[in-house]
Amino acid sequence: MKRPPRVFVCRCEDVTKSEVEHALALGLQRIEEIKRYTGLGTGPCQGRECMAPLVQILLEAGQLKPERAQPFTPRPPLEPVSFGTLASTPDPADPGHPGERDG
Repeated sequence: MKRPPRVFVCRCEDVTKSEVEHALALGLQRIEEIKRYTGLGTGPCQGRECMAPLVQILLEAGQLKPERAQPFTPRPPLEPVSFGTLASTPDPADPGHPGERDG
């Protein structure tokens, strides 16, 4: 028996259409609920690529009216930050940090 192809809704987080449909079957209906359950929209694109396919699935399932579609709740950072940038940030707890006051 041939297995049906996996259809990815969120390529950043590898969330498939069947995983979204499973979330709907569990009773999750809102975009934010599905995001939190599946991780969809939490990757580097922050939902810019997967929001439209998710809305389409919800519209087809009768779970959403077009005028009620809301974008994902933004979470900082608004732009991706590299590990190199984070690693090069001075530690405020370091005694040699310029922001530390002499006690």
